[in-house]
Amino acid sequence: MKKILFIGVLFLAIFERGLGQTLSSPDGDLLMTFSLQDNGTPTYQLNFKDAEVIKSSQLGFDLKNDEVDLMDGFTIADTQTSTFNNTWVPVWGEEKEIQNHYNELEVNLIQEETGREMLLRFRLFDDGLGFRYEFPQQDNLGHFVISDEKTQFALTGDHTAFWVPGDYDTQEYDFTESKLSEIRKHMEVAITDNVSQTSFSPTGVQTSLMMKTEDGLYINLHEAALINFPAMHLNLDDKSMVFESWLTPNVNGDKAFMLAPAETPWRTVMVSDDAREILASKITLNLNEPNKIEDTSWIKPMKYVGVWWEMITGKSSWAYTDDYSAVKLGVTDYEEAEPNGKHGATTSNVKKYIDFAAKHGFDGVLVEGWNIGWEDWFGHSKDYVFDFVTPYPDFDLEEVRDYAKSKGVEMIMHHETSGSVRNYERHMDEAYQLMKDNGYNAVKSGYVGDILPRGENHYSQWLVNHYQYALEKAADYQIMVNAHEAVRPTGICRTYPNLIGNESARGTEYQAFGGSKANHVTILPFTRLLGGPMDYTPGIFEMDLSKVNPENDSHVNSTLANQLALYVTMYSPLQMAADLPENYNRFMDAFQFIKDVAIDWDESIYLEAEPGDYITVARKEKGSENWFVGNVNGLEERTSEVEFDFLDEGKTYIATIYADGKDAHYKTNPQSYTIQKFAVDYKSKLKQMSAPGGGYAISIIPAEKSELKGLKKL
Repeated sequence: MKKILFIGVLFLAIFERGLGQTLSSPDGDLLMTFSLQDNGTPTYQLNFKDAEVIKSSQLGFDLKNDEVDLMDGFTIADTQTSTFNNTWVPVWGEEKEIQNHYNELEVNLIQEETGREMLLRFRLFDDGLGFRYEFPQQDNLGHFVISDEKTQFALTGDHTAFWVPGDYDTQEYDFTESKLSEIRKHMEVAITDNVSQTSFSPTGVQTSLMMKTEDGLYINLHEAALINFPAMHLNLDDKSMVFESWLTPNVNGDKAFMLAPAETPWRTVMVSDDAREILASKITLNLNEPNKIEDTSWIKPMKYVGVWWEMITGKSSWAYTDDYSAVKLGVTDYEEAEPNGKHGATTSNVKKYIDFAAKHGFDGVLVEGWNIGWEDWFGHSKDYVFDFVTPYPDFDLEEVRDYAKSKGVEMIMHHETSGSVRNYERHMDEAYQLMKDNGYNAVKSGYVGDILPRGENHYSQWLVNHYQYALEKAADYQIMVNAHEAVRPTGICRTYPNLIGNESARGTEYQAFGGSKANHVTILPFTRLLGGPMDYTPGIFEMDLSKVNPENDSHVNSTLANQLALYVTMYSPLQMAADLPENYNRFMDAFQFIKDVAIDWDESIYLEAEPGDYITVARKEKGSENWFVGNVNGLEERTSEVEFDFLDEGKTYIATIYADGKDAHYKTNPQSYTIQKFAVDYKSKLKQMSAPGGGYAISIIPAEKSELKGLKKL
């Protein structure tokens, strides 16, 4: 990366403590000030359009078994300022190219008592700040252990926040909207049961944290480029309204083992007076390293169906037999077992999904429960739980492979680890090789349950390193990865674009476990999706799950039109049509949108946005003139108003609008929808009602004059 020094444009360093140095964003709206307190403690503050966003906030670390922490006693050795501006082309994404434009301040600090060196690097973009700590190679700081990171985010008031509880093992919570001062009051209700969870504080929350001030500023706190470091949470002092970073510990309570030269992930503060700019921000991606995979021709966005929802709803099972309460691989004889009659991953059942995928133009089919070991996979702290290569007797790996190939459909592999990370690494090469030998180019991995080694957490440094190891190992085999229950993404997909999906949040499956709030999907793009795409698994058409499984009385809190819109609002290069084929066959006219909608884009325009209330986005299909629009709505009925000025002048299009019916409601009438077609151009405007928990989806296709006959102009 070439650095260009600017004197006068970027202000020179002032070396006296307390006076500070300022750094402005390229457009001048953001101003960051760095200074040392009288005791040599590093601090920063951030302003947006002359309004204070982050008050003076301390920076530093507590070190284990060290009398002198990296907190104070620093002097400035030197500073450098630079600017950078280029564009880069993602392998897949929301845009065909991304601008990376920032001004940078590098502050080299020396701790007077110890002689230790620590560098602070600040990058100020038009839409926010990124900063990290760097530790050069030095005699006085080689190996060291971080006990606590003391980075502060001192806020200016009691903002409204959209938060999930701080937890070392899961992000699978519904969001709570409250004042910061009310987090403590709401925490007990916000923490709902999960198969593995470890909360740490009555005021601890997770990033990405979305907030809104009384003055209408939108602020988001997160991190980028999480490599060889534990995930950061935020712990609130609800008297002073100061968040402090809270790192995920390992089994011994230590946070990070460091070896200089080293660097931390970036800490990010996104700021705007327009919610749409938060959604469009590319800070998280831009703070990651460029793509490290030289040949990316094998990395391809996918739309898929799969043997999954029928297990999630309880209609079928992952396990082959009910004969065994305990299974020992290599000893248990499945040929002698009685099939339970509910196993989903049978050769014949999988062929039905392959036929459905082929008929409707889907790229792939996911199959869960195909491999031996599911009878006692969860809750037993079992190390050697799966081998990832041996199928059940009723799943013929070769027959399924050949049948899928004959239909032009790819199979997607499933690797559930049951949290036994060592076991997965033990089998990883053999498992990936089996995939390559049988034409599986993508894997959905899972980390359900408590982690083995026992006592480790899902988001500790050791586990973060495992997820990265699995991703890089997959790249060696030219395999794409969709990781579930892993650490939430932080833009790593720029560097390793074979990471085509993550779960790491409360996905559609929870609609089958009792439901999610109807405005959940109006918050996720402001939080979880800022770090990378989510395998949310949308497309549920039957909301009354007792009709799928009489023993499941859950209700999907969404309208059918809302489910269609998710294919546009919840960006992902990996999109599942998650419902059962028979439910799609009942609503084939609405299913047409799922068949038509793109999964890779040249351009994305956020038309309307307010966290918790609504999101409307328009996207242009990669290499095409087709546009798609999606709107998801919150808890109250609303009329969305959008203009079509993103369309090319001089062209006329056919807009097919899939919308909520007049009587639609996510709870009482979710399957009420309308489909209408109009002629539109760049002057067209739309007013469209969205029901509670509802929305609308639009396909906009260029048309010849002959195709417009009889169509009303919008």
